[in-house]
Amino acid sequence: MASPERRLKELGIQLPKPAKPVANYVGWVRTGNLIYVSGQVPVVDGKILVTGHLGAGVSIEDGAKAARQCAINIMAQLNDATDGDLTRIARIVKVTGFVACTAEFTDHPKVINGASDLFGEVFGDRGKHARAAVGAPSLPLNAAVEVEAIAEVE
Repeated sequence: MASPERRLKELGIQLPKPAKPVANYVGWVRTGNLIYVSGQVPVVDGKILVTGHLGAGVSIEDGAKAARQCAINIMAQLNDATDGDLTRIARIVKVTGFVACTAEFTDHPKVINGASDLFGEVFGDRGKHARAAVGAPSLPLNAAVEVEAIAEVE
């Protein structure tokens, strides 16, 4: 499998600068061989890519696109945590995805697949992870999706 950096290039993805926290927290924390990445919303060039609620005007496809952008933003944080060397990521261990949705919406996994699929495309088998996909009545900045992750580093 190609390096994560090469896979990103092949996919036409350039990692953004990691987002600065908007409250009293940090973008990532390393403890031992684990990196905990704070929840990332689908920000592109300072703007939320997809806002609103699934089940109330936001499609599953747009939700998955938002989750994919969250994964890109997570990788930007991991890139920062590894001093620009994503080959040091031994495994994406756990992904938790939050979907802003109506009470009737039940396709959370299909939305968060946008993030999970990208981790697999970039990291191969090292991108396979445990996961939770849950609904929320609202998310910061009216984002449709927020994703956090835990990664193992070598």
